[in-house]
Amino acid sequence: MWQVLALRYGAHERTAQANFLMPVADAHDAMPIDYFVWLLRGPDGREILVDTGFDPETAARRNRPLLRTVDAALRSVGTAPEAIRDVIVSHLHYDHAGNLGLFPNARFHIQDREVAFATGRHICAACIRATFEVEDVVKLVRAVYAARVVFHDGEGEVAPGVTVHRVGGHTDGMQMVRVATARGPLVLAVDALHFYANAARENPFPILFDLGAMVQGWRRAKQLAGGDETLVIPGHDPLVRVRYPKLDEAGEAIRLDLPPIA
Repeated sequence: MWQVLALRYGAHERTAQANFLMPVADAHDAMPIDYFVWLLRGPDGREILVDTGFDPETAARRNRPLLRTVDAALRSVGTAPEAIRDVIVSHLHYDHAGNLGLFPNARFHIQDREVAFATGRHICAACIRATFEVEDVVKLVRAVYAARVVFHDGEGEVAPGVTVHRVGGHTDGMQMVRVATARGPLVLAVDALHFYANAARENPFPILFDLGAMVQGWRRAKQLAGGDETLVIPGHDPLVRVRYPKLDEAGEAIRLDLPPIA
């Protein structure tokens, strides 16, 4: 059984109208977004990182407050980036695929279709490439040439108890991560589900590539979790830090493999 830690490294104030594709009645209510990376700890001491966040330069350029660096977030729970041997990249947007250089000893697990998407014809459109950082993509391509990338086509196993599942929607190669935990199969939906409310209202986050695939992704996440919605974790919802036990006083490190508080 694996432990799953959500480590918050950034946050951004916004209103509900920014988080839903269709108009909502509470459009002007505050609905901030949190930025996380996720650390998986196996029974044999193995550690796997899910996503790598963004760096200080990108934070400044995009006006996204950085609460701490991803390096500092990992070290706060006793993990050195150099010790990580496997990194799952859910997709290549700037807030999930920056900092690849922090992990010189890691292999990067990604979907075939995500690399094709991030380097293909769709990126010629400014509205699609706006959420990518070209240098992040270039670093990933350099890792390919260094034989440090593991490509997955649909579903794949990263380690016993840790699998990846392509759902698309947000990007063409968006993948979720399923983790065997003591309380059941936990699904890190990442950006297949930004907020609990996106699925609950059936109103998706507005940055997407395939609307139909995104909706089906919500259903696939619940299926992978054995039908238990409490085992599906959205990628950016501050409610995660309210619903799950904290590892630190500030609530920046959360244990997702433990039962919800409420």
